[in-house]
Formats: sequence, C-alpha cells, structure tokens
Amino acid sequence: MSIRTPDRDRTRAAGLSALVTAAAFCAGDALARSFPFGPRSRSVIDLATQFVPFHTWLWDLLHGRTDGGLLVNWQSGYGSSSLPDIGTYVSSPFALLVALFPRDRIDLALYVITVLKLAVAAAAMAWLLLTLRRGRGWAAAALGSGYALCGWSIFQGAIDPMWLDGLIAFPVLCLVGQWARSGHRRLLGTALVAVIWIANFYTAYMATIGAGLVLVAHLLTSDTTVRERCAALLRAALTTAFGIGLSAPLLFTIALGTRHAYPGLVREFSPRPWTDVLARMLPATYSTQDPGVYVGTAVLLLALCLPFNRAVPARVRLVWTLLVAGTGASLQWGPTHLVWHAFTTPNGSAYRQAFIFCGLLVIAAWLCFAHGIPGPRPLLAGLGTLGLIVAGAMQSELISGRTVPTLVAGVAAVAGALVLLRLTARRHRPRLGAFAAVLLVGAQLGQATVSTLYAAQERQRTIPSHSVWGPPQERQSQLVAEADGWPRYRTEPGLPQTVGNDPLVVGGQGAQHYSSLTSVALSRTLFSLGAGWSALGRSPQSLDNPVTDAIFSIGARVHPDMTVTRTDVPPLVTVRPPETASAFGPSAFRNQEQLLGAQVYTLPSISVRRADGPPPARTGDQGYRLSPGRGAGTGATHQLDFSCPTGSEVYLWVPGFTGTARLSGGLAARFQGRPPQRGAAMQRLGTAAGPGTLTVELHAVRPGVLPEQPVGCLDPARLATAVQRLKATAATGVQVSGSGLRAELPGGSTGTAVIAVPRIAGWQCAADEGRSRPADSYLGLIAVPLDGTATRISCSFRPPGLRLGTAAAGVSLLGLLLGLAWPAVLRRLRGRRRRPAPDEPSGIPDDARPSQWAISS
Repeated sequence: MSIRTPDRDRTRAAGLSALVTAAAFCAGDALARSFPFGPRSRSVIDLATQFVPFHTWLWDLLHGRTDGGLLVNWQSGYGSSSLPDIGTYVSSPFALLVALFPRDRIDLALYVITVLKLAVAAAAMAWLLLTLRRGRGWAAAALGSGYALCGWSIFQGAIDPMWLDGLIAFPVLCLVGQWARSGHRRLLGTALVAVIWIANFYTAYMATIGAGLVLVAHLLTSDTTVRERCAALLRAALTTAFGIGLSAPLLFTIALGTRHAYPGLVREFSPRPWTDVLARMLPATYSTQDPGVYVGTAVLLLALCLPFNRAVPARVRLVWTLLVAGTGASLQWGPTHLVWHAFTTPNGSAYRQAFIFCGLLVIAAWLCFAHGIPGPRPLLAGLGTLGLIVAGAMQSELISGRTVPTLVAGVAAVAGALVLLRLTARRHRPRLGAFAAVLLVGAQLGQATVSTLYAAQERQRTIPSHSVWGPPQERQSQLVAEADGWPRYRTEPGLPQTVGNDPLVVGGQGAQHYSSLTSVALSRTLFSLGAGWSALGRSPQSLDNPVTDAIFSIGARVHPDMTVTRTDVPPLVTVRPPETASAFGPSAFRNQEQLLGAQVYTLPSISVRRADGPPPARTGDQGYRLSPGRGAGTGATHQLDFSCPTGSEVYLWVPGFTGTARLSGGLAARFQGRPPQRGAAMQRLGTAAGPGTLTVELHAVRPGVLPEQPVGCLDPARLATAVQRLKATAATGVQVSGSGLRAELPGGSTGTAVIAVPRIAGWQCAADEGRSRPADSYLGLIAVPLDGTATRISCSFRPPGLRLGTAAAGVSLLGLLLGLAWPAVLRRLRGRRRRPAPDEPSGIPDDARPSQWAISS
C-alpha cells in the first residue's frame, strides 16, 4: 500500500531529475562536438529527412506561409493529405515550440524540443515513483533520469523525436492508472489519455499496454477485494477508451491513410542473440538492431536486488520479478513482439517497445529501494546476478572499450551509496547520507553522459548526415520564391538536393513526399512515368523531364547547379477528349504519352551487348540482366546501340541499374537503382546531333536489370504542339485553398476535366452546382466528367476517416459527460427515496418532533 508523498517533495524530485537528464544529455553531445555544441551534424536518417522538413512546414503553417492548410498540402507530392502527416510527425504539443525559433533554425528547435521531452519524461517518472511509494526524493530523481536516458532514448528516440512522446506517456498513464484505483481525477485522466494518443499514437499504444501491466501488478499486490480490483480496472478501461475516442478524428485519418499508403517492406521478426541483448543492458554499447535496454547501473543493480530484498513484501517481490522477467522475454518472442508493435513488424529497429521494459525496471528498482535499503545479502545476490549478465554480455561484439570502465565505476558508486545509506540508518550520520546521494546521482549523471557521448560518436561514424539548412538551401529557397507562380503553374525545387522532403524546406510545389503515409496513387503514378524513388517507394523523387513537366504544370524548375529553367506548360486543369484512358503499360515512355495525350517519343530498336563477353541474359519480361565489371576500373561493362531522329533528345530509363551511363561524346549520368529499396529515375543523356548509330556506354557497379525498351527519343517540336493543344481547351482560371480547388472552364467543354493532382482517397468533385461525388481517376490523376454545359468545376478534400473519427469523438465526449454526471444523479435519486412525502407518516411521533420555534431558537 502506497504512502502519500507531499506534492512539494515530488516537485523537487521531478525538477532534480529533469535537471540531471538535461545536463547529462547536453554534456554528452558537447563532448562529441555534435550540433548545437560543435560542427558535427546530428541530422541523420528520419531526423533529417522527415522531422526537420515537417516541422519547417509546421512553422510555415503557424505563420500563414504555406501552400495549403490542415487538409491539403500543395507543396508535397503534387498535392497530398496534410492531416495524417500532422498526426504522425507534428501533433505533439511540444512541436508548437518551433514557432518561437527562426525558420532557418528548425534543427536547433528540434534539439531543444528533444532535450525538453527527455527532461519531462524524467520528471514524470520521478513523480510517479514517489506516488507509488514514499521515499528519498533524490533517489527517485536519479532513477527517473535513468529511465529518461535509457538506451532506447539516447540511441533511437533522440533522432526520432516523435517517439519521445511515448517516453513521457508511460509514467503519465501509470499515474492515470493510480487515479483510476481511487476514482479521482477522471476528467483530467481522460484528457491526458487523449493528448498522449494525439501526440504520438504509435508509442502511446505501447505505453498504454505498459501502464495496464503496471496497474494490474499494483492491484495484485494491494490489500483490496476482488470487487474493488474489478472496479478499478473498469474505471481505468473507461478512462482510456474515452481518451482514445476523443483523439479519434486524428487516429482514424492516420489509420485509413496508412491503408492508402504505398506498402513498405514486409519483414519477419528474427530475435537477436541473447548475448547482444545482455550487452545492451550495459553502458557505452551501440546497435540499431538490438533493444536499447540500458538504464544505468543504479536502476539495474537495485532491480536485480529486488527478488532477494526481504524488506519488500513477498507478494510484491514475486509479482514484480515475474512482470519484469516476462516483459523482457516478450521482447524476443514473435507473437508478443507483434502485440507490442500493433501486429506489424516495423522496418528498421524491431524493438521500439524497449522503453516500456526500461520503465518497468525503474519501478522495480524503486520498490526495492523505497521499502528498505538492500542489506549485505540482497546486495551480494544482486551483484552476483549482475556478474552473470556481464559474463554473458562479454561474448557480444557490442561491448566497447568504454563499457567495462564505466560499468565498474558505476557499480562501485552505487554499491558504496547503498552501504553508506545502511550506515546512516544505524548511526544517524546525515553527512554519510548526503555523500551517498552524491554517489548515486553522480553515477547516473556520469554514466548517462558517457553513453550519450558514445551514441553521438557512433552515429557520426556509421550513419551519413545531412546539412539541412545552409547557404545552398538559402539560395535554392530564394530561387524558388523568385520563380513561384502558384497556382498558375508549379515551381519544382528539383531533384533531392538535401532530403526527400525538400519542398517543405525550400518551398515550391514538388513531387517529393517522404512519409509513412505517402499515397500509393502518387507513387505508382510517378513510377509508371519513370520517376525514381527511395525508402522502399515511400519517397518518390522529382522527375526532370519536359513531358512530365507539361503533365503536372511545372512551369519553373530549379536544377542542382542552382539554375532555373522556365517552360510554357498547360495550367493545372486541362480538358481531355471523351475517349476512355486505358491503364498504364510496361514502358514509361508510352505511359507519359498516354497521360499527355500525344505521341512525342520514338522508341528505337536497341542492340545490347557486353563490352567483354557474350550478350547479357534475358529476363522473364524480355529485359536484360546486367552484371558488374570484373575489375575496379571505369570502363564500360555494356553498350547500347540504336538510332534516333536528328535533333531529338535521348532519354535513358533504367530503374534497376546502378552505375553510370554516357552517350557518345557526352557527360556521364549517374544512376542509383536497387529495387525495391531504390529506383533510378529516367534521365536525359544528350541530343542526337545527326543520323547514324548512337551508343550508350554503361558501367554497372552492381548486378541490375535493363528494361526491354530503355531508350526514348523525344521530339521537342511534337511536345510543343501537344502543349499548345492542351492549353487551347484548358481552364481559364484556377483557385486553390487549404481544402480544395476551383477552376473556370471554356463554355461547351466536353470530355473529361483532368486535374494534375494525384487521385488520392478523399477527393469529392462537382461540375457547376451539381452534386459532389467521389472524383474519378484519369491514369492516377483527378478527373471530372463534363457534359458540355458546365463552366466551372470544384473539388474538395476530406481525408478518409475524419467524419467517422469525429462521430467517435462525439460519442466519447457524451459518454464521458454522462459518466461524470451519473454519480450526482444517483445521489439525487437516493436522496429522493429517503425523503418522505408530505402526506406520509415519518415514523416519528408528533410530540417528539421539534417545533419551528425550537429549531429557530
């Protein structure tokens, strides 16, 4: 049974824990000379490619500078759904802090937000520990810092700041569970659940499971009846259900957005060797594939002492030992792994639930410490168990040169602190207690600093970093702003010059959209036209091609050499003949022509041969298999011979090729295709100067595939004619908003109005004042049928799930209000039953009733 701790003591412990956490994390980065304390960038992987761009877009949204709004993002993917991306990347309340920073310092804003989230997580855990059981505030602060700076945080959460909301969520949801036990603060508890699920639904799901396990454990170890336990569980379940329901408008749009997203790689879970798992419990170890379950020596040693500490009630020792051990085993078992990850093995790290295990270790350590300082026997037993863990971990290659010294120093400090605390209790020497506090807090601070330093250095050594904002991006942004003509035409910021979400950072209205929710409609349409991709297809790249520029109304384009080309293109809305468009075929050149509505390419006959051997083998779809050269030289490995009309532009489309290609007398073009992870975009190699045979020399650096028709000869004159024909019947005016678009059409337009926007789920369109209905698709773009009478079309966008989620939130709010009002209603009804009616006998003799005079006197 817990003993109440004054809020003043909890506040002090929470503040100390936050301070130690922030100091250790910043000190580690400073020693590593990592941003913002040195020249080494920390912008790696998703931090650079997703979080900085989306927070930059949020900055623009908050300052009224973005193209689009909460529903439609016109800057990414030629028109993408905003709300699911908001819910995935920038729905945390902490994200709003970016508005306080300059736009070119979003990377600094994210670092400050990261430190703040870690500090809040530490404070929340320290508060929770003192709520569960009264004890020394400085010890709760040290253990809370161990949780916030666990291996999961400093190695994964630090570069995926959206996950850190889950780190905060776990102790907060545990507090909500404690309130449910007593039936207090139901409104506050429900609101916190809603905010947590809105902030990051993914880690909130894991935190909810973890908090449920903690609540069950406390109910099993408390002296309560079965009825009381069931009532507490029911209150907790209703609080959680109502809170999740209130977040449904965002959750449902994310869930259905995931259903319409381009599919990622399906992986099978493969547990890691136990020696590596044990190694990751020790300081200064690094791995992106193993669970980051390091929590500091203080937490680990105290948790290992728990089963042997007789000062802790036997039932508490049994339940918490089984809970921690069972949760640790669940990290490595396939079925429970799927439960933790919402039944989908994630790409990348497969142990994203590790912070829950770390939190359970911290609570177990606190229960051991707060019930009574471990004596010599439990301390020796804990040290012996730690020795077994170290012995197993030493078989792993993850042990670094800093692991053993840091571990030994930490063990000595923690064990010394526990011994001093025992002496303090016996001899009443406060100075020994103060020295013990310094040892324990200092051990946590020192080990966390070393581990943070090691993590930063290993990231710098093993993961390529990005320079998210600097002079090149400043110049690129300036060029985009000068060329911008939206919505008359799009300005394409160009090929990925920094990250896969460049339009969000430098402006414009580009094809790039790197998100977990990148739509399948966008990706498949662009890939069919010859665009490249990365991130398993969820990061489509801009396609520098005049035909697709005409299709998507790209009137200005910034190139990697910081030059701008302007092109005469049709507007965003064009009118096509009544003929029905068929599906895309295997040739990207023919697909471009089909979407353009004109034949502009000549596809020549091609002879493919190896430069040093027999012809390459054929594939099942009549393509060619390319093999790399035997040596490390730069000579050609394959040659393509063909003929193009004089003056035509030569384009090469080889999505599965990695290497360089050179047209005779031209410059080498680099291709990076490695399906399904990466695909190479179609590129221009040069111009056919005259009649005769042309040769493209390929230098393959890895095995690849050549399609059956890899070369197209573009006729600029035919393309110009096709563009003028489209402009002649196109919309005369286009207006866009944050939720849709309107276009004025020439009178008598028949056929199909085609909008150069991917037809993602959620678009509704109407002609004139007609009834809105789901938009049609014209080879992946939005289409509206015309009957010759309409002079205007309008399209609005509502992400799938928003209406259903809003209804669910309304039901949850109603249920919450009824639940809050029901006790008062019951009290009122009971009061009426007990109050006798005026004409009914009260059961009290008349002469025994006091008179009004007696009452007044």
